[in-house]
Amino acid sequence: MHVRVSASDPRGILFDLDGTLVDSLPDIIDSFLHSFTHLGLQSPSHAEVRALIGHPLDAMYARFAPADRVDALCVTYREHYPRNFHRRSRPFAGVTEVLQVLRERGYLLSVATTKRSDMAHRFVEAMGLSPLLHHVQGTDGFPHKPAPDVIHRALAALGTGGLWMVGDTSLDLGAGRAAGLRTYAVTWGTHSVEELTAAGPDELQPNLLRLLELLPPLR
Repeated sequence: MHVRVSASDPRGILFDLDGTLVDSLPDIIDSFLHSFTHLGLQSPSHAEVRALIGHPLDAMYARFAPADRVDALCVTYREHYPRNFHRRSRPFAGVTEVLQVLRERGYLLSVATTKRSDMAHRFVEAMGLSPLLHHVQGTDGFPHKPAPDVIHRALAALGTGGLWMVGDTSLDLGAGRAAGLRTYAVTWGTHSVEELTAAGPDELQPNLLRLLELLPPLR
C-alpha cells in the first residue's frame, strides 16, 4: 500500500537494484555469457561484460555480436536468467537494515532499475526486499538511464517528490541528476571509483550507511 504525500513535501529515495542493493553481477554475467555458448558464438570476457552492466540487454549484446544474432541472444538470456538469478545473488551487507531504518523514518522507497518490471518484482521478492520497499519500477518500453523516465515513473507511483537517487553506475547518477535529485554513488557495484568520481555524485561512499546521517527522521 502506497502512502500518498504532497510533492512539495518530498520523501522519495530511489535505488538502482543490481550492483546497488543486491550483489547480483555474477549471476547476470553468467547468464549473459551462457547465451553465447548456447548459440555457438565467441564469448566476451567477464570484464568486458561487467563494464556494460546497467545498459539495456540488447545494447549490451550488440557490442559483442552481429546485429542479426542480438534478438536470439536476448531470448536465450531471458530464458536462462529467470531460472538462475538467485544462485549467487544476495543483498549487500547492511542493505536490509538501512532500508528498514529509512522506512521507519518516514521516507518512501522505490527501486528504479533497467530490468523489466516483471523480472524486477520477482528478483526483489526472491531477495527478501519486498517488505522494505514501497514500489518497484522497471524500464518497460520507455527511455532507459541516464534518461530520467524510470525515476519520474517511480516518484509518480510513490506520490511524492524525490530527494536522492542511489546507484553504482554513471548511468544512475546521470538519471538522478536529470530528474533533479541529489545523487549517491556506492563503490561496491559495477563502475570503478574513478568512473563514479568523474560523474560528480553528491556522495561517493563504500556502502549505504551515510544515508542514515543524511536523512533524519521525518516523523
